[in-house]
Amino acid sequence: MIVVRHAWACVLAVFVCALAACGRRTDSPGARPAATPVRMAVGGQNQLLYLPITLARELGYYKDAGLDVDIQDFGGGSKALESLLGGSADVVSGFYDHTIQMAAEGRELVAFVAMLRFPGLVLTTSPSHAADIASIADLRGRIVGVTAAGSSTQMILTYLLGRHGVPPASVSIAAIGAAATAIAAVEHGRVDAAMMAEPAFTMVQRRNPQVRVLADLRRADGVRDAFGTDSYMASVLYSTRAWTTAHADTARRLARAIARTLDWMQGHTPAEIAAKMPPLFRGNDEALYVEALGHAMPMYSPDGRMSAEAAGAVRSLLADSLPAVRDAPIDVTATFTNDFLR
Repeated sequence: MIVVRHAWACVLAVFVCALAACGRRTDSPGARPAATPVRMAVGGQNQLLYLPITLARELGYYKDAGLDVDIQDFGGGSKALESLLGGSADVVSGFYDHTIQMAAEGRELVAFVAMLRFPGLVLTTSPSHAADIASIADLRGRIVGVTAAGSSTQMILTYLLGRHGVPPASVSIAAIGAAATAIAAVEHGRVDAAMMAEPAFTMVQRRNPQVRVLADLRRADGVRDAFGTDSYMASVLYSTRAWTTAHADTARRLARAIARTLDWMQGHTPAEIAAKMPPLFRGNDEALYVEALGHAMPMYSPDGRMSAEAAGAVRSLLADSLPAVRDAPIDVTATFTNDFLR
């Protein structure tokens, strides 16, 4: 009898310990695994070119995907790229052309979700030179602003100059940033013209309606006029091939969070989208921000997917101005993937 009682005591002890262990489990139905950290570098977060990365955070889509995204803001896309290559960022929110430039140097970068289908930039004169600069051909001998030296804005400017017969060396390039510094440089005449993004351009145009638009890359017709194509890959998320291979699940969750954001944008008005953005991004004039967003809406990708045609258009543009790209045997299909969107 004593033996039986002892056996039952042992069974009971095991059962109690098992219950206690269950209480400590982290994968119980109500528990949530720790979010995966991601360091994302961006060259000018407050530009509408990169709005989806901030909007995804505000909508809670990173959190839904189990991601803890740390957005690190830089003065331009070239600085964000340096952060990735230096190892202080995992992913860049920047222009696709950096993957082509790096491929020409033998570095493997891969874009894995697209936010824009057009560059979304405007080449505009400053108010003080609107009367004497009528076209891109008139930029010879002028000072033109770009976000940063070596940035995508400079690459696109170089292409536009060449296409209009202006030797790039005949134009002085000034790094003016992307927001308040760019506005000040244009309005105070420190540059004769500039490559600008939204909402900075709409602010300048509203206060100085005399400015002259030399190229409008926010819409399909402007892209067609400038590049002779309807497809152009612009703002994307990209990383090294080593990172996307080692962190395929994280890349997949990031891509889907951005695609989900782009889909949400398609069903909402500029005012509704603006209302979700942080007050710091909207600034003191929310109506102006909504107006700028309205101008920019055509540039956003509806689904985040990329094409070889759009990638080829970027390579052709860069090949016109960069001998390293022109002479390199680059397989553009190796510089992007839609696999993480499936």
